[in-house]
Amino acid sequence: MKEKTEGVRKIWDRYKYAALVVLIGAGLLLWPGGDFGLGGSEKEEKRETLEIYEDLDTQDIQREMAEILGAMSGVGQVKVMLTVDSDGERQLAQNTQLNYSGSTAAPEDYSRRSETVLVSGSGGNETVTVKTMYPTYRGALVVCEGGDRAEVRLAVTEAVSALTGLSTDRITVAKWQ
Repeated sequence: MKEKTEGVRKIWDRYKYAALVVLIGAGLLLWPGGDFGLGGSEKEEKRETLEIYEDLDTQDIQREMAEILGAMSGVGQVKVMLTVDSDGERQLAQNTQLNYSGSTAAPEDYSRRSETVLVSGSGGNETVTVKTMYPTYRGALVVCEGGDRAEVRLAVTEAVSALTGLSTDRITVAKWQ
């Protein structure tokens, strides 16, 4: 019995660090959400934000942006106008069936049938979005009470640039009259 204990002790001494690494790895894999406790709520918040803003049109975005900018220090009352190069669009998953007669190299006749893919969700059937194209903006004009102060203009320009992807030379901040 003593020999078995010594043999187990030798094996343990040799492989204890490897066993510890395996146990830590298994613990990390089983951690809820797979984010190891770092920023899990941020991921959920970003996902919720994307879902909220996905269905907004340009007017809604302008209103929301004006509300956010108005909450910034020194901005005061604000109006926002965005010009759009292209509206956003969503590509939905399609189930396509192609039928043809004749040879594959030179078919005599063919027909194509497509239908939108639907999945069962919590609120009934939902479409499957394959690709989302967000609007492309051409420029932005922001008129605000603090528009005559350089620090306010800079903060507003940076905020609008971050929200729209516009370069700063396409954003104008003017003073509210």
